[in-house]
Amino acid sequence: MSDFAGMEDLLQDFLVEAGDLLSGVDNKLVDLERTPGDKGLLNDIFRGFHTIKGGAGFLNATELVSLCHLTENLFDKLRNGELEITPEVMDVILFSTAAVRDMFDSLEQGVQPAPADPSLMDKLREALAGELGVGAPVAAPRPAPAPAPVVAVAAPAPTPVPAPAPVEASPDGLDWNMLFESVTGAPAAPQSAPSLPVAVAPPEPVVMHQSDAELASKTPEEVIKAAVGRRSTDKPGATGPVGRRDTEKQRDNSIRVDTARLDQVLNLSGEIGLTKNRLNALRSDILNGRSDTETLHALDLAVSQLDLLVSDLQNAVMKTRMQPIGRLFQKYPRIARDLARNLGKDVELVLSGEDTEIDKTMIEDLSDPIIHLIRNAVDHGVEETQERLANGKPEKSIVRLEARQEGDHIVILVADDGRGMNAEKLRAKAVDKGLITDEEANTMDERQSYNLVFLPGFSMASQISDVSGRGVGMDVVRTNIQKLNGSIDIRSSLGKGTTFIISLPLTLAILPVLLVRLGDQPFAVPLSMVREILPIEPSEVQEVGGRATMVVRGEVLPIMPLSTLLGWDQVQTPEYGVLMQSAEQSFILAIDSFAGREDAVIKSLDDFRPKGVAGVTTLSNGQIVLILDMKELLGALGETRGVSRRILLAHLTRPALAA
Repeated sequence: MSDFAGMEDLLQDFLVEAGDLLSGVDNKLVDLERTPGDKGLLNDIFRGFHTIKGGAGFLNATELVSLCHLTENLFDKLRNGELEITPEVMDVILFSTAAVRDMFDSLEQGVQPAPADPSLMDKLREALAGELGVGAPVAAPRPAPAPAPVVAVAAPAPTPVPAPAPVEASPDGLDWNMLFESVTGAPAAPQSAPSLPVAVAPPEPVVMHQSDAELASKTPEEVIKAAVGRRSTDKPGATGPVGRRDTEKQRDNSIRVDTARLDQVLNLSGEIGLTKNRLNALRSDILNGRSDTETLHALDLAVSQLDLLVSDLQNAVMKTRMQPIGRLFQKYPRIARDLARNLGKDVELVLSGEDTEIDKTMIEDLSDPIIHLIRNAVDHGVEETQERLANGKPEKSIVRLEARQEGDHIVILVADDGRGMNAEKLRAKAVDKGLITDEEANTMDERQSYNLVFLPGFSMASQISDVSGRGVGMDVVRTNIQKLNGSIDIRSSLGKGTTFIISLPLTLAILPVLLVRLGDQPFAVPLSMVREILPIEPSEVQEVGGRATMVVRGEVLPIMPLSTLLGWDQVQTPEYGVLMQSAEQSFILAIDSFAGREDAVIKSLDDFRPKGVAGVTTLSNGQIVLILDMKELLGALGETRGVSRRILLAHLTRPALAA
C-alpha cells in the first residue's frame, strides 16, 4: 500500500516540479564550481533546496526534509561569506543532490525515503562546522554507530576484549553489526563503550564521498547514475546502458502547456463551430432547391475557410506537444563534469539553443543517444591536458551541445575541439576486425570512413577505456535516431575536433511520405529517404554481380523492386525508380507509378503489425494506405538483395529486352 494514500496528485506535482528544480540546481552547481564567488548562483541554489524542503514537508517526507535542511544551512553560510567553497565541500554538495534524487526514486514508488547515508550527514555537519578537508582525524561518532564497522576493520591488531554487550539499534533502525557480518562473513568488532577511543582511529581519515581519487576509480555507469539518479531496478555489478525507469516514463506522460496555446486552440474551435453552422445553412438552402451562383459561391468560401481553420487548428494542437529541448539538456553539464573529473580532464560543456522546441515524445528517446555522444566526446574526442598544451591548445576543452531549427527539422550538434578522427586508421581497423574488405575500404571516402564507427562491434583498440570507445554503443545511437525518422552524420577535422550532427523531424505525429503504386495498390514510403525519382530505361539497366543496377551520376546503384521487398509476384516491368538513401546504403526502389506527396497522420497498429509496416494512414478519398518501414524490409532480405536484370525486365517484349 502506498505511504501517500490520498495524496497521489500532490506527490506527482511535487516530483515534477522538484525534479526540474533539482536539475537546475545541478547545472548551477557546475557553474558555481567555475565561479565560486557568484552570489546570485548561491542564492538560486539556496532557494532551490528551500523549495524542495518545503514540498517534502507537505508530504511528511522527514528524511528528505532533514537532508535538504542541512544542505540549505550549508548554502546559507556560503552565501553569507561564513564559509568558502572548496573542492571537498563541492563534492559533499554534489553527492547531497544525488542522495536527494535517490529519495525522489523512493517517492516515485509510493514509499517514504530511507534515511540518507549517515556518513553523508556527518560530512555535511563537518562542512557546516568548517572542519571538512582540513586533514583532521575523524571526529568522535555521534549516537549513531554507523561508521564503527569501517573503523574496526581499519584498526591494526585489536586487543582482546570481553564478550560484547548487546548493542542498541541505531536511530535508523539498522543493526550495523549484523549487516557487517552478513556482508564480510567476519564477526563485527565488539562495542563496549559508547565512545570510540582515539587509539583505535584509522591511520587516515575515512572519506565516505568521492574525492578526485575516488571519482577516478568509479565506472562510467556509477558516475552517470550519481548524476542522473539510481534506478530501483539496478542490480549490483550491472553495467548496462543508462536508461529510463518505467515509473519515470509514466510520470513523464504529463506535459506542460502554455495557456496561450490552449486559448488559441479554443478560439479556433469556436471559429470552426461558426463555419459548421454556415455550412449547415447552405446545405439546407441547396436541399430546398436554391442552387444559384451566389449560393454556390458562398459554399465555396465556407469550405475554403473551413480548410484554413482546420489547418490552423492542426498546427495549434501540434504546438501543444512541443517542449523546449532545454529540459533535456539541463542534466548533461553535471554528467560531463563528473566524467571529466573521472578522466582527469578539464572539460566545459557549453549549451546553446535550449529554447528550441521539439515533440515531447522525441525528448524521451533522445536522452540516451546524447549521453553516449557526450561520453565519447569527453573520453576520446578530447585530448589529455599535456597533449593539448603540446599542440598549442588551451588547457580547458570545450564540448558544445547545440540545438536549432532548420525548416521542418531540428538539428542537434555534439561537437568537441579535440583530436579529431583519422579516416585512414578507421578503415584499417575495420579491415583488421573483418567488418569490411580491402576492396570496400579502398573505395570509401572520408564521410563513409567516419560512419564505420556506427558498425556493431567496431572500436579503436588503442583508444578503449572504461568510459567509452568510438563505436562502442554508437550503433545503438544510430538505431535510436533512425527510430525517430532522423539521421546522424559526422564531420571531423584531424587535430581540430569532431562534430556529430543529428537531424530530426519536428514531430512524429505527422510524417511526410511519397505515395507509390504497385499495380493499383498505393503504398507510402518516408519522404526523408527519397532523393529523386527517375524513369527506368531498359537500355540503362546493367547487371553487376548478378543484380540489376543503374548508374546515377557516376555511382552504381542496385535496383530493388518493391514487389520483391513485399514478397509479391512481379506482374509487370517497373517504369519508375525512386532513389532512396539510408545511413547504410543507397538504392533504387523500382515501382509501377507514383501518386504524389502527402503529409500522413500516422496510425499505429498496436494489436497486429505486419513485418515491414510502420503504420497506416488514410488518404483524402478514404483509402487506407500502409506506411512501409524500409529498413525492416531491407533487413528481411538479408544478403540476397536485388534481382537479376532478366527477372526485372521479364515482362518486356523481346526487342526491348534485347536492347
